[in-house]
Amino acid sequence: MKTAGMALEQLSEVVQRCALPDDSYTTEDHNIFTVAGQTCIEEGNSAQVLSIVLDEKNQEIVRCMGWNLLPPLIQVLLKKEDKNLPQCLAIFNHLLETCRPKELLIGLLEQLEQDDPDTIAESLHLLLKPLQKVLVRLGGRKASSLGMALSSVLDQVAKLPLPHTKEQEEDDVFSFCRCCTDMIDFVRPFVQEVRHNLLNNEMQSETANRTVGRQGKDKEDELRTELLKFCMKSLSHPLLEVHLKDPDTLALSPLRTFATEILNILGSIGESLSSLVHQPLLKRKQVPGFLEEEVRYPKESLASLAHLVFVHHLAADTFPTVFSPVFSLRCNIEHVSVLLSRTEESKLQKGLELYEKSLVRVEDGSLRADLLEIKTFLTVPQNLIKVMTICPKHELRTKGLKVFQLSIDKFNTEAKYRFFQYMLKTSNHSGVEGYIIKNIKNQIDIALQPGNSNVWFEGIQLMPLLRKVFILPDGPETDLLQYLDRVMESLNLLRYLVIRDKVTENQTGIWTELYKVEDVFMKPLRVGVNMSRAHYERELQNTMEAKKSKAKEESVLSVSVGGEELPSMTPESQIQALHSALHTFDMIESVLARIEELIEVKDNL
Repeated sequence: MKTAGMALEQLSEVVQRCALPDDSYTTEDHNIFTVAGQTCIEEGNSAQVLSIVLDEKNQEIVRCMGWNLLPPLIQVLLKKEDKNLPQCLAIFNHLLETCRPKELLIGLLEQLEQDDPDTIAESLHLLLKPLQKVLVRLGGRKASSLGMALSSVLDQVAKLPLPHTKEQEEDDVFSFCRCCTDMIDFVRPFVQEVRHNLLNNEMQSETANRTVGRQGKDKEDELRTELLKFCMKSLSHPLLEVHLKDPDTLALSPLRTFATEILNILGSIGESLSSLVHQPLLKRKQVPGFLEEEVRYPKESLASLAHLVFVHHLAADTFPTVFSPVFSLRCNIEHVSVLLSRTEESKLQKGLELYEKSLVRVEDGSLRADLLEIKTFLTVPQNLIKVMTICPKHELRTKGLKVFQLSIDKFNTEAKYRFFQYMLKTSNHSGVEGYIIKNIKNQIDIALQPGNSNVWFEGIQLMPLLRKVFILPDGPETDLLQYLDRVMESLNLLRYLVIRDKVTENQTGIWTELYKVEDVFMKPLRVGVNMSRAHYERELQNTMEAKKSKAKEESVLSVSVGGEELPSMTPESQIQALHSALHTFDMIESVLARIEELIEVKDNL
């Protein structure tokens, strides 16, 4: 263990001995300088180290080895209250001016790596300006180093807790918002450099461009690429994971400002926001020797960009308005598909918001059926169904249903017809199928209004769709409780058709098809109701008997229904559940009986 005095003595000796060219320094010289110099700073001898570092005759060794003093210096600078702070700051600034930039870069990036949120934010705030200064010193060789620095910075920012509420963004407890501001300040000179180069290139003729060294052009492209990567990563995290507040909610929002700045940077480095948003439909030029398209323009990042433009209206003044609402929907549905295929609530919410904003601009009943030949116009509804049925957050399930209906409203009659066919075939969810059948009933009702006749929801075209409705998935053995929503909506539709459509007019074709409906739907349903009621009545009797005989021995019973055990519950709860099931069968039978009566009455008219 060195004392402060010994360390200072060793540092002075190695500095005096090493007044030689840098290639003559030995490994031992490096080790002594590093250990002795760091010890002096740690022990409070910063004034003496400053004197050594500033001495003109020591500049060569400082240039080669000085960066090794960064760790203890930065620790003092982070503490702020240290009495040696002025001397340490002076040493630090001199090293930034004197040491070789590549080594400074490595040293600063090493000190950037932290795990504690408080330290992460303070380190970034302290070191980004020095990092910027070092990178500027690298001149034309800085592109890869800038990329490495930005990657490290974003990795550090990703460790900070995100502000989700207005209060969290205002208080900025973990300095996340300050870090976002610091990042924008950090990249600004490099953005300006790329912008300046692009403007110069535009002013030159094609011939002049060929005379300019290709190597210089490559360097400009590399710098631009690193800034593009930064923007794409920022769009994905944090911007895809935070909820931006509207100006009415938070007038001065650092996160909204950060998002705006990222979009401004994209424009400054020659990226068209319009082309990026519409990228799924536009063939972008191939960049020789460059990243693959999906790596260069990650789908999640482009989806985040579309959300910022269409939902939050950022950079709206730079976005052309010539695109039709249908074209914008066609582009945005690709982004929606990306977002709704994820499981994170923030991405699902943004997917729903973007889909809704894209749909509301489209006129009701205007989307043609040929759009359903595009894969995403079918996969997005399937993803919506997952949100509506299994998402744990009630607000998202409700929003999903609202957007699902909005998407149906935008289709024309043929598209609605084909969409309903597809949903009945693929949804595999009784609640969704019931909802689709309810929509079919609404469309038939519209078609039967005077002056609204159409070929899809009446007459011979309607029958193939009704055949998909009036069927039991497993015949009489169908689990009526599981398929209750579908069964009840099918009965409601059948009852509506029998009441609304006259036998003599037969606009819907139901009277021609009725014998088939009776054979494949009504009769099997009655058999199924009777079978299910008998089974549940038997289970109810067994449960009540078990309750009487084992009341003193057991407090919990297990009941098997349909070959599967019901969740463990008290006998009272089991009995209540069985009574509820029996009531459901009575309800189905009542509606079915009413329909049969109506049919008989109509037949006798």
